[in-house]
Amino acid sequence: MYWTLELASWLEDAPWPATKDELIDFAMRTGAPMEVIENLQEMEDEGDSYETIEDIWPDYPTKDDFFFNEDEF
Repeated sequence: MYWTLELASWLEDAPWPATKDELIDFAMRTGAPMEVIENLQEMEDEGDSYETIEDIWPDYPTKDDFFFNEDEF
């Protein structure tokens, strides 16, 4: 299982919190690449809900990771 920014971005608008099955269903309905669906299927399913994308990919970049000043725009 591997995540890239492009693959993970398909889950940004997912209905959080969501279970593994709900995320797979969402990915299929939105036309996500097969790699996204395969990554989700490879996750261990303990029946828990995932609150955010960071629960799936802890290294997912947030706005704080980018070095720019929004006030300048």
